[in-house]
Amino acid sequence: MGMPAATPYWTRDAVLALPEDGNRYELVHGELLVAPSPRLGHQDVLARLFLILADYVRRNDLGKILWSPADISWGPDILVQPDLFVIAPGQAGARDWPEITDLSLVVEVLSPSTARQDRFTKRRLYQENCVGLYWIVDTESGHVEVWTPEAVFPVIERERVAWHPAGAPEPLVIELGELFG
Repeated sequence: MGMPAATPYWTRDAVLALPEDGNRYELVHGELLVAPSPRLGHQDVLARLFLILADYVRRNDLGKILWSPADISWGPDILVQPDLFVIAPGQAGARDWPEITDLSLVVEVLSPSTARQDRFTKRRLYQENCVGLYWIVDTESGHVEVWTPEAVFPVIERERVAWHPAGAPEPLVIELGELFG
């Protein structure tokens, strides 16, 4: 009986060299994460969130909001594609993905194929890299998990979720009933 084949340790360059095949590839500390295209309900919630967040970010000069596909990386063995993310004002003028490392908000909308990665693997990565606020939007349960870099457990928001970044005169408050429609 032979030894099991070793799982390869992936690098950012190796992932970027993969052919376009409709899957979304991410990399966390050398582990390759693969997800199919998201479902329509996922995209509906994401579109509503983008419109709400984009207006708030623009009005308060909080940087820039973007969505995936993206190539956010904090090292040679890291490459993630958050569903939505806000780049801090100091990096809003970036011209290429490697210039973006300071994220003030990251939003992931759960899909059955990505829930474990979003809740554990990527959540820990975002905390390690001091992402100001991380929202895990659970459309099935109708709540948002709110994580900060120092949190051991999330705050579960069932009615509304708020974001009050430095420099904003007032918080953004999103009613979840309206978001989930």
